[in-house]
Amino acid sequence: MARRAENENELRSAKEFNFTTNDFKRIRSLIYQRAGITLADSKQEMVYSRVARRLRARKITSFETYLSHLENGAMEDEWEAFTNALTTNLTSFFREAQHFPVLAEQAQKHKGSDAFLVWCSASSTGEEPYSIAITLCEAFNTLKPPARVIATDIDTNVLNTAQRGVYAIEKLEKMSPERMKRFFMRGKGSNEGMVKVRPELQEMITFRQLNLLESGWNIRGPLDIIFCRNVMIYFEMEVKIALVNRIYEVIRPGGYLFIGHAESIPRDKTKFQYVKPAIYRKPLNG
Repeated sequence: MARRAENENELRSAKEFNFTTNDFKRIRSLIYQRAGITLADSKQEMVYSRVARRLRARKITSFETYLSHLENGAMEDEWEAFTNALTTNLTSFFREAQHFPVLAEQAQKHKGSDAFLVWCSASSTGEEPYSIAITLCEAFNTLKPPARVIATDIDTNVLNTAQRGVYAIEKLEKMSPERMKRFFMRGKGSNEGMVKVRPELQEMITFRQLNLLESGWNIRGPLDIIFCRNVMIYFEMEVKIALVNRIYEVIRPGGYLFIGHAESIPRDKTKFQYVKPAIYRKPLNG
């Protein structure tokens, strides 16, 4: 026991800032209130590393002071950076690929003068909304399809990356040469090894900062399809059910909801119809 205590003291002293269990609990409470994210006990080291960067940026010498400033309103301008620091953004082009043929099929069935509307509610660095836009272009066989994509994220840093639409060419390694040629422009000179999405794709997408737990989304519907993938995995069940029920209200009858394959929706708590794993549909009479 004595040796274990010595090891813990050594680890504590090796840290730039003192970080207590109570500091972690306060951070966990704040990010839950702000973004609905639940942090497991196993995330303490990750939380220390990410929030410590904010202490350095603000030239604050303790977690106690930093968190007190957040809680008492002394750093209102810090909330965005705090939330960004604790948001995980793992994504890739055409991730969980089985959703995109369903998207294409529904787009091809679209009739009427209104644009086919898709909401990507966790756009991260842009790979998902651009994959959606590519699919819509292919479905309508034009770079200017009668479709729009709303792409939102709570993290403003990743939204800035998404809006630029510039990626290392390695990001496209699983994409067919035909898609690469049609939808991306290769960089030259100092931009060698980089690609940029075509302006037609960027014009299809509206990027916007949005917290899914906000009371008002300012999302015009009804929406034809909503991608809400790998977001609810961080939410407690009560928050997840409330979010799904709000999504139900902005999607059109017959519209689809796609979630991550590591996620599930309790079928007795929602009006959505189960279609297949990670795919749900709003009834036509819904």
